[in-house]
Amino acid sequence: MVSVSLKNIKKYYNQTLVLKDVNLDIMDGEFFILLGSSGSGKSTTLNIISGVDRQTSGDIFFDTQNVNNMGPVERNIAMVFQDYALYPHMTVYKNLAFPLKMRKVDRDSIEKKVNEVAEKLGLASLLNRYPKELSGGQAQRVALGRALVRDPSLFLLDEPLSNLDAKIRGQIRTELKLIQEDLKKTFIYVTHDQQEAMSLGDHIAILHNGRIEQFGKPLEIYKKPKTRYVAAFLGDPEMNFFDLKKNDGVFSNDDIDGVHIDYNGDEITLGIRPEDIMLKKQKDSNIGIKVIVRSVELFGSYAVIIADTLSGKELRIRTDNNVNVSREINVYIDRSSMLIFDKNGDVIDYENTKVIE
Repeated sequence: MVSVSLKNIKKYYNQTLVLKDVNLDIMDGEFFILLGSSGSGKSTTLNIISGVDRQTSGDIFFDTQNVNNMGPVERNIAMVFQDYALYPHMTVYKNLAFPLKMRKVDRDSIEKKVNEVAEKLGLASLLNRYPKELSGGQAQRVALGRALVRDPSLFLLDEPLSNLDAKIRGQIRTELKLIQEDLKKTFIYVTHDQQEAMSLGDHIAILHNGRIEQFGKPLEIYKKPKTRYVAAFLGDPEMNFFDLKKNDGVFSNDDIDGVHIDYNGDEITLGIRPEDIMLKKQKDSNIGIKVIVRSVELFGSYAVIIADTLSGKELRIRTDNNVNVSREINVYIDRSSMLIFDKNGDVIDYENTKVIE
């Protein structure tokens, strides 16, 4: 097992700065997620950790050892990619055995290790098949197994499930977490999928434009995002936002009459998650908004109401699956569930901000 530390990592491609002072501490034996949209820098970060790519400046430590000048083999890492990259002319058994054969491991040890990994991944009955005879989920298991047989110190996974359909992706996601917990090895996993991040990660680092926007435990980040970007990135459906301006000491817009907030700025943005918007008033201090319902989308256990405010702003409301609403309704926001951001998109301090009811 190994802990990983990134210290002031910068990466330039030609004149373009793609990683900007990335600092991370990844604990020994944890499932760590690098989460971000396309172009955020997450795969570049993973490649630098692996030694496949080199940082322009900064240091990487495995435990206390600086690995800046080590190649991938010396770092004892295993990588699993979106593309399975199995050898088509080899059976599953030979694909799994290949990394050990290249290391000149003896035949009995190879057979023992391959069978052990195949059993763990549910591949024991597939060892004589060729890659063309496998489903996408089975092929991804083989790719993972090829990494497992080498017994590396560190597993690096770059969008390994993105080519699979939703059902198989969910199954393998569960298996991955169980495997990691069983191995007690450090996994660093790159994804753009927030559901994968929330369900797998012990900790998450959200990257945006080459910077770490926020780091923390999944639920902590979800409940207390530090920026509007993070608040919008996590959540399905996406958080609703209302831009308000101060007038006579009260923040308001065309849809919200007035919010009293102990804040000196002239502009704020209110963030409210779709699941926190209520169809019935719970107390007098709830903020009411009149909306026109456009559609109701059913998702089995819940429904999403898509509506427009009177000013034309789209609003998404997550509610029960048995919802029955008319075309014009009032919806309500509890002040305690609001997030408040300044005009730069940074959250206004939770502890020192007072919403006056």
